[in-house]
Amino acid sequence: MFVALSIMIACPPPNSPTKPIEQKYYAAGSWTVTVSKGIACCDSLGNKFDLYYPTSLGANGFLHPILTWGNGSNAVPSQYDYLLTHMASWGFVVIATEDKTTGLGQTIIDGANYLVGKNNDSASPFYHKLNVSQIGTFGHSQGSQGAINALINSAGLIKTAIPIELPATIWCSLGPSCADTSHLTSGSVFFIDGSADVPISPPTQDPAIQGEQSIQAFYNAVPTNVPKVKGTLIGPNHNDVQGQPDCLRASFPCVNGVYGYLGYPTAWFMYQLQGDTFAHGAFVNGTGEMFAETTNWEFVGSNIP
Repeated sequence: MFVALSIMIACPPPNSPTKPIEQKYYAAGSWTVTVSKGIACCDSLGNKFDLYYPTSLGANGFLHPILTWGNGSNAVPSQYDYLLTHMASWGFVVIATEDKTTGLGQTIIDGANYLVGKNNDSASPFYHKLNVSQIGTFGHSQGSQGAINALINSAGLIKTAIPIELPATIWCSLGPSCADTSHLTSGSVFFIDGSADVPISPPTQDPAIQGEQSIQAFYNAVPTNVPKVKGTLIGPNHNDVQGQPDCLRASFPCVNGVYGYLGYPTAWFMYQLQGDTFAHGAFVNGTGEMFAETTNWEFVGSNIP
């Protein structure tokens, strides 16, 4: 029994990375993280913000890029604590509106604008410690729609987006909250879904089906001049990104937990917002590490040179 228990303890978590770039960014970064809940106010709908940020802000003159998060439907930032804290450990200041309906993207933009304002406020701990020219967004489910809409509608303030489990348009009420990736004209985007999330965020669709009903279709609709990447995690379902890190506290359905959503998403933001050339190597079209990481990823696509 002792031998069997030892083997069980030694087993790696699901979606553990097997290649060096993903392994590097799967691990926590070097920054100790402070989390402040509900003390920052407010977005344009009156919701407070939660903040996840390096404790030693501005150490050695470092200017921190900003990430602004969008919750899934009826969700709050605390359900994504593990992922948001992980990002902050890599030097990002993460702001998350407590809005539970983020699809329009405006409250996500509000988060970015809040921190831009604090960077100019001499009474703020963020004063002159943020890189306000390097802002990214990411979100889950309805929040992934919001992340795309924020990228489209922020007038260039937001530079890149990671939509996670982006719902097919059949799930979206017709109107401005629907994410139309053909409207992207600048920035960059990295689409991620889980292979078990076929009912909501399928990786592909039959050619006879009209509209953006899959990650492949959303990716194809992005204009070719916009840098774009897509990948499907093997195993996870719609709410795995809420893992803490496993599924015990995540909403149903969750299969593996947040593990697979740590490495390459962090690498993407490091590449796009911190100029990390090692991270860039994961995403190069055809030869990037993601294309060879077939243990955990499938349906990988990229136009990154």
